[in-house]
Amino acid sequence: MRTFLISIFFISSLSIQAQWTEVKSYAKYDDLAKEYKDRDDGYTYVVNYWATWCGPCVKELPYFEQLLKSYNTDKIRVILVSLDFPKKIDSKLIPFLNKHNIQSEVVVLDDPKSNIWIDKVDPSWEGAIPVTIIYKGKTRVFWDGEFDDYSDLNKLFLTIHNSNTKN
Repeated sequence: MRTFLISIFFISSLSIQAQWTEVKSYAKYDDLAKEYKDRDDGYTYVVNYWATWCGPCVKELPYFEQLLKSYNTDKIRVILVSLDFPKKIDSKLIPFLNKHNIQSEVVVLDDPKSNIWIDKVDPSWEGAIPVTIIYKGKTRVFWDGEFDDYSDLNKLFLTIHNSNTKN
C-alpha cells in the first residue's frame, strides 16, 4: 500500500510539470500518434525517442525544452517518447522528469517487440536512440542521432514549421 501511495504521489507531482502517459504497446502508441501523423491542423509535432539511460538523449533534452519555450505561442507540440525500462519508471524516469522540470509531453513506450515496431516508425531506423521525427501535415523529416546543439534542432524544426502546409 505504501508503494502504491508513493507512486500516486510521484505521478501527481509529475502531472504538475510534464504531461505523462504510459503506453504498454506500440499498437496503442500508434493510435495515440495518429493525433499528429498526417494531420493538417497547422501544428508542428516534434517527436523524440529517448531514454534516461542514454547519455546523448539526456544531453539533448534541454534543446527540446528550449524549442518548446521558444515557440510556445506557435502551434507546436513536443512529444518525448521514453523507452525507459518499465521497472525503472518510478525509480528513475519520474524523478528525472521532475528534477529537470520537463514541460514537454512524455509518453512511455513499453513494448519489447521493438524489432517489429521500429520499422513502422521509420524503415531507415536501425533502433539506436536518440531519434527525432518532425511532422507538419504530410511533411515529415526523420533525424537519426543526436543534435550537436540547439541551433541544429531549431534549423530542422524551422524548415518543417515554416513549410507551406495549410493552417
